[in-house]
Amino acid sequence: MIALRQAVVVEGRYDKNALAQLVDAPIFETRGFGVMNDPALVALLREAAETRGLIILTDSDGAGFVIRNYLKGVLPKKGVYHAYIPDLPGKERRKRVPGREGLLGVEGMRPEVLLRALQNAGAEPDAAPRGPAITKADLYAAGLSGGRESEKKRKALQKRLGLPAHLSANGLLQALNLLCTREAFLAEINIEEAT
Repeated sequence: MIALRQAVVVEGRYDKNALAQLVDAPIFETRGFGVMNDPALVALLREAAETRGLIILTDSDGAGFVIRNYLKGVLPKKGVYHAYIPDLPGKERRKRVPGREGLLGVEGMRPEVLLRALQNAGAEPDAAPRGPAITKADLYAAGLSGGRESEKKRKALQKRLGLPAHLSANGLLQALNLLCTREAFLAEINIEEAT
């Protein structure tokens, strides 16, 4: 597994799963065209681009380019990198039939193809120490996962921080580690609990 300095944005969860097996970096999903109606997700992606860099890795079909072009228009040019996969005919294993254009998407690419695409985009290894990360145990201790009111508490925190409402607990964990230190997170939670 390769640790990357930049975060990566892909179209969907299967793309994210394929990439998460190869790189250690925050990986965000556009939920297909969902990003076009989600200003909080766009703000999170903008923050990622400005703080550590953001690699856009979409499928090579028409829909992938619509999503990529939308992101080009709403994100800053500085800090945004573009990774492209080749046009390879085929279908992903989980699908019964190929997509409309008959091309493999990110999820169907061989690992070496994905790594080469990231490298060609300018992905850099992450050598900077970041301090202790926020963990799932921290989320649990804060009541943000594993409890009856966890989802409600997560949604309230996400709203207060301007994060997308559709983040799962794991997505929230990635966003928090991107946006703040563990100490800042613990301070935020203590403030929340005291009020």
